[in-house]
Amino acid sequence: MEKKKVKPLHIIILFGSTLVVVLVALLVSTIMERRVESIARLQMVKPIAEWEPRNEVWGENFPREFESYKRTLDTTFRSKYGGSGHIDLLEDCPESVVMWAGYAFAKEYNQARGHAWAVYDVRLSLRTGGVKESPQPATCWSCKTTDFPRMIAQLGAEALYKKKWIEMGSEMVNPIGCQDCHDPKTMNLRITRPALIEALQRRGVKLENITHQEMRSLVCAQCHVEYYFKGEGKYLTFPWDKGFSADSMEAYFDEIAFSDWTHKLSKAKMLKAQHPDYELYMTGIHAKRGVACADCHMPYRVEGGVKYTDHHIRSPLSNIANACQVCHRQSEEELIRDVYERQDRVREVRKIAEQSIAKAHLEAEIAWKNGASEKDMEPILKLIRSAQWRWDWVAAANGVGFHAPVEALRVLSTAIERAEKARGMLAVLFAKMGLPVSPQLPDVSTKEKAQKYIGLNMQALRDDKNELLKTIIPQWDEIAKRRQGTLYKYGEN
Repeated sequence: MEKKKVKPLHIIILFGSTLVVVLVALLVSTIMERRVESIARLQMVKPIAEWEPRNEVWGENFPREFESYKRTLDTTFRSKYGGSGHIDLLEDCPESVVMWAGYAFAKEYNQARGHAWAVYDVRLSLRTGGVKESPQPATCWSCKTTDFPRMIAQLGAEALYKKKWIEMGSEMVNPIGCQDCHDPKTMNLRITRPALIEALQRRGVKLENITHQEMRSLVCAQCHVEYYFKGEGKYLTFPWDKGFSADSMEAYFDEIAFSDWTHKLSKAKMLKAQHPDYELYMTGIHAKRGVACADCHMPYRVEGGVKYTDHHIRSPLSNIANACQVCHRQSEEELIRDVYERQDRVREVRKIAEQSIAKAHLEAEIAWKNGASEKDMEPILKLIRSAQWRWDWVAAANGVGFHAPVEALRVLSTAIERAEKARGMLAVLFAKMGLPVSPQLPDVSTKEKAQKYIGLNMQALRDDKNELLKTIIPQWDEIAKRRQGTLYKYGEN
């Protein structure tokens, strides 16, 4: 019996119908998923006030998000070079004590822990001082607490920036959290820090044109950025006018003749990079491909049919299945190996830069002590300033350069080139002065030796900090508790 032939038109219709069914099913699934998210967003247990700083109040409406946020208190994860626990970065790099001589970072510099630790850790840091000596402006609270936008709304940014850090302690008690990034009425992402809005406007960015995906990085860029204190009022400013690269920001600072401090040993006018994570990310492949910070550090989770963003903000290496394998199909072992290979290379070159720059500062000190003139030293100090800025632009960012490894290696290479050029010029100067071309340098091989050499009285600093912790901070907490009715205890706080 002859088989009935299937006409090509029938095949096309069958294939087309199947495709339509699949697409409709996907559309319905997406609509239902978004509807579940919308219902979860709109079914508020109680209204949230504008500028409400308490994360636990937001958590009454969004328990899944709040419970995941509280896991930022977990300090157990450790990767090859980072993690969520305590790492003394001055012990890890004693050269940086010399590099920051005369600046607060030489006193103490630890790896940042999870967001819920922010207020506790900034109180504890020797950099913020104690009772007798408290040098920092109130601006230093900006990226530590949800109370900062609340106080901007009350006082205005300019007035708040002018105050002292210690003066605002009783107002700054709730760690980084919900209100920093979300509108309490709609839960839409929003920018709450004026410095970012002002930087974007200077770059000609219209805020109304920013997409949701861009916002999933920009809310992070409120704090994970390079910044400086502008003018006598310590006005918080992002140096983005010329671009995001280390070169463009250095050009910006040079044009306005800005320096964070004068180095105690070399007398160079120095720049301190803060944590230019967003800028380094913007020079890397993930930014070019439209991947947002939240895609990797706050991936989606599904529980009981509800999809939500995981607010356990952390290293993607502790959550590879959700953070990396959504896009990358390699095994966990392969992905971790790829990350560490890049970080190993960045770390290797970074260590060379650290050693060169620290030696340049120590040799410059010797030149000054032996009668070098300002004319002799001016070009040398400019090179040291540039070298350290470029090293710090990579070193101060999280991820050991992984956000843009190619750019990180380029910038570190220029840091080494400039540091070695400065040392070459110092060698020539030593020869003219009748000094050994390779002078004997002091032993600064440990954090303790380096801190002693640059003249820090660490015991006095610790005693002053302990006095603040015992006498002043309990008063801050009592005042805050009376003001807001509750004071949630995070971790050791």
